[in-house]
Amino acid sequence: MKISRADVERVAELAYLDLSEAELEMYRAQIDEILEYIGKLNELDTASVEPMAQVLADDQTADATLREDVVVPCGVAAEILEQAPDPEPPYFRVPKVIER
Repeated sequence: MKISRADVERVAELAYLDLSEAELEMYRAQIDEILEYIGKLNELDTASVEPMAQVLADDQTADATLREDVVVPCGVAAEILEQAPDPEPPYFRVPKVIER
């Protein structure tokens, strides 16, 4: 799969990166190599591979490996908001730092 210079420029724009001409070409070549390598995975025969929902070793069980999800309330939010210069409970108001 070939990636175009325009594709790299678009990704750089989305990431707010200003790339030089040399960097654009270097990243285009690197991304192209990565995509070609990933494309090789399509050559593998995975017909007999069972889909996995959880990656566990044969000797592991979900009960022993994963913890139970427990909701823990945060009791410090009000105290922290009191110290904020411009709170709008339950949020902090902050100045805009990225302009595009």
